[in-house]
Order: sequence, then C-alpha cells, then structure tokens
Amino acid sequence: MYDIETLYEADSVAHAITLLQEHRDALILAGGSDLLIQIREGRLAGCVLVSIQKLDELRGISMDREGTIRIGALTSFSHITRDPIIHQYLGVLGEAVDMIGGPQIRNIGTIGGNVCNGVSSADSASTLMAYDAVMEYAGPQGIRSVPIEDHYVQGGKTALTHDELLTAIRIPQECYEHCYGHYIKYAMRNAMDIAILGCSVNVRITQDKKRIERMRIAYGVAGPVPMRSSSAEAAVKGQRICEKTIDLAGKAALHDMHPRSSWRASKELRLHLIEELAKRALRRSIEIAGGTV
Repeated sequence: MYDIETLYEADSVAHAITLLQEHRDALILAGGSDLLIQIREGRLAGCVLVSIQKLDELRGISMDREGTIRIGALTSFSHITRDPIIHQYLGVLGEAVDMIGGPQIRNIGTIGGNVCNGVSSADSASTLMAYDAVMEYAGPQGIRSVPIEDHYVQGGKTALTHDELLTAIRIPQECYEHCYGHYIKYAMRNAMDIAILGCSVNVRITQDKKRIERMRIAYGVAGPVPMRSSSAEAAVKGQRICEKTIDLAGKAALHDMHPRSSWRASKELRLHLIEELAKRALRRSIEIAGGTV
C-alpha cells in the first residue's frame, strides 16, 4: 500500500519548480524505484509528491558543438547502456549503470534519481565523479551549473535546494576525449545487490602506449560521499605503464579514502578493496586504451 497525501503532475520544468515552491514538503517523483519503496515501507507515509515523469525534455543523450555530452536527468539506465554516444565515448558509464538492480529497475530507474538520493553506493556516481561531470540545476533563478564534487554535500544530502531539480548531467569533451575506463562493483552477489565498494578508473595514455598521460579514479562507499583519489592520480601521472606503476596507484589511493565498518563489510575489508580494485580497474583501463602492462 502506498500512503500518499497528494500527487501533483508537472507538465514542464517551470511548472515543477512552481509546485515545489508552493509545497515546501513535497518530494520529486522521477522513476520511483527508490522513493516508492520508502513510501511502501512507511518511512515517507503521507507524503506529497511532484511527479516529473511526463517531462520528456529531460530524457535522452546528446552532444553539443563543443563536444560536451549532455545526459538528461530522466534518462533511464537501460537507455544509457544502449546509447551510441555512450558506447563511443563513455563506455564505462554504460558498464556501471548496467550493474544496477535487475532489468525492470534499469528500465524505470533514472540517472538523475541515482545521483540525487545522495548515497555513496550509487553505481553511476563514481564514474561521473571520475569524469568531472557537471550537474545542471534548474530553479526559480534559472539554471546553475554545479561540479559533481560540490553536488555531494554529505551522506544522503546534495546541494540541491528544495525548489530546484536536476535537469541534466554534462561531461565536457576535455574530460573524456581519448580516455578509456573500467568500473568494478564489489558486492556479495552479481546482481540485485548494493556495492560494498565501487571503483571507477579512466586513463589517457601516450601515443606510443608506454606511459600514463592522465588517470582519474573515484570510489563509492569509501567515504560518506563518492570520492576522487587525487593522491593516486598524481602518483601515476607520466609514469611508465608497468606493474610497479599499477601497485603505486593502489597504495596511493589509501591516502585519500576513509571507509567505515558497517553490517555489509568491515573497514579493513574496504581498505583492502580500495587498493586491490584500483589496481584491477587501472590495469583493465590501460588494456582498453590499447596499452599493455
């Protein structure tokens, strides 16, 4: 049973913002794969909802003249996995969202909902963090752009104000051009499970395939919010592609991550995974880029 006090249906982004201003306790309903479960369990009983499900302008993936990839906030995980732009330039994002839930969840779940619930375990979050994604907010004052590292304020909380909604996620060309990545989700099961730890890496290697020109690495569940490891990125920049460099990345990543123990896994296990997944994801990213370790 779903105990909902009122459901308002927005017919435009401007209408959605107006509804949020008029109803200060309202929640945004996008795909509903997270929100409806919480309502059914009674945690949000008697809530007021503003549905944005009919806003097709928030769906789809495109590229502008400057090469920036724009992913609409209501784009489903299934759409992202199949999209040709994602296949060509951001394969690792399609790889990451394909690990969320099962087929039914991926058909209704949206990338906007995945990053707006603020949880560190969101499978898309670490990959978007590693690609320096920019979040596009719409509110009463218009559009504002927020770097993804500023989007996450603390566990379960984002920088969105009550009368704002996420309309798109943008990834500039310089952040993905000639970059190749890999995402690893460590969980107790291969499907329908939340990550114990997630690690996303992308690399740009030199033309001779001998050195790492640039590396980006980000984690989920290694801290209260998705986090980049600047220490690991700096440690391997310009280094020769070899096992020593791979090991260096893993050890350096430990300097920046602060996991905790939970009922899913101990802090010690997560620290081990931080080092090991960094090495595995970096090695695979180099292989995808055409290099050999």
